Order: sequence, then structure tokens, then C-alpha cells
Amino acid sequence: MPDNTKRAFIFDMDGVLTDNMRLHADSWVELFRDFGLEGLDAERYLVETAGMKGLDVLRYFLDPEISEAEAHRLTELKDFLYRIMSRELIKPMAGLKDFLDEAEERNILLGIGTGAGPRNITYVLGLLNLGDKFSAIVDPFQVSHGKPHPDIFLKVAELLEVPPSECIVFEDALPGVEAASRAGMKCVAVTTTNSAEAFRKFDNVVQVIDDFTRLCPDKLFAKNQQ
Repeated sequence: MPDNTKRAFIFDMDGVLTDNMRLHADSWVELFRDFGLEGLDAERYLVETAGMKGLDVLRYFLDPEISEAEAHRLTELKDFLYRIMSRELIKPMAGLKDFLDEAEERNILLGIGTGAGPRNITYVLGLLNLGDKFSAIVDPFQVSHGKPHPDIFLKVAELLEVPPSECIVFEDALPGVEAASRAGMKCVAVTTTNSAEAFRKFDNVVQVIDDFTRLCPDKLFAKNQQ
């Protein structure tokens, strides 16, 4: 009998579909500098909190007691800085579009699970011309907890109607890889934000890539079964 099990790729957005995490990091650093926080640089942000939602970043670095309303205001300000800095720099990762086309040809469903807000999702996918590629897109406002909790990835799997065991996540950030692990999903690690060495502690990482060139969808699912 044919195997009718659904399969899915779930992509983080920033640092995976496009190499833009440094731009986010620089925007956070500029925002925090206004609050007198001089001990934060882009590298520290990328290692410690990349992939987390704005509320969690602000509580981690600025004020553990910050209200959700104030966090939302500051995150919107940071995102405005980010969009100003990035408009001419957002490009798709090498090999991405061919890889997505190949996945679609093999009936692999495509989703996004990101820590970005709705406005930034629309902004990035518009610049990449990928707005119609994904059957489910989940942002942190749709779940109770952001990464490293598994909620975002589990919600994408639910919307796609694919078992978590048949989902492979693409992530650049360590909290995101942890979220995939806690969701029961294998992960492809992308080295835009962290070195390959940083991902070795995770037993759910099936491959580490610099970009999407020479990446085969079917081979990834073969590794997923190992």
C-alpha cells in the first residue's frame, strides 16, 4: 500500500529564509543603548536570545518585570529601526527558491514558525517574493510561549495536519533548535547566526548547512527516519 503520511518542512524566518539576523541584533543594540545598557553587543544578542520573541528579549536584557504593553511598544520601535536598516539588504538565501520548489513537487507541505511579528513577516516575505509559498505561518502572538518552548512549531504542525515526527524544522538560533527538540521534531541547522560547533549539543540536528544549495528534500526525510 502507498504511504500517505503527510510530511512538512517548517522554517524559522529570520536567519533562515534570509541572512538578516545581524540587522535585528544591531537594532536591539541601538534600542538598548538608549536605556543606558552598554554591555550588550550584537554577538551576545545572537548567542543568548536570537529567535526569542520581543517580550522575552526585553525581560532578559532590560527589565524582568516589564509589562507586555511596554514590551510591545519597544519591540515596535526596534522593528521600525530594523526595517529602515534592512530594506535594501533582504535577499533570499542561496538555493532557497529551488529547494522550496523541489519540496512542493514532492508534496512536502511548507510552514513558517517565527519569533517575528506579523508586520515583519509581511515585510520580509514581500521582499523575498515568497508570500504564497507557505500553507501555515505562526508568529508568537498566536501561542502562549515563544521559543525555546515548542508551542510555535507544534501550532504549525497542527495547522498543516502533519504529525510532529514527520516535520523537519530549519533553524539558525539555539533557542529555536531547542524548541524543535521539545516539539519532537528533527532539525536542519543553518549557520547564519551560530557556528556548526554550537549545534553539536543537540541530538535532533540531522544536518548543518550554510545555505540551501545541493540540499535534497528526500534525503532529509531519510535521515529523519534514522
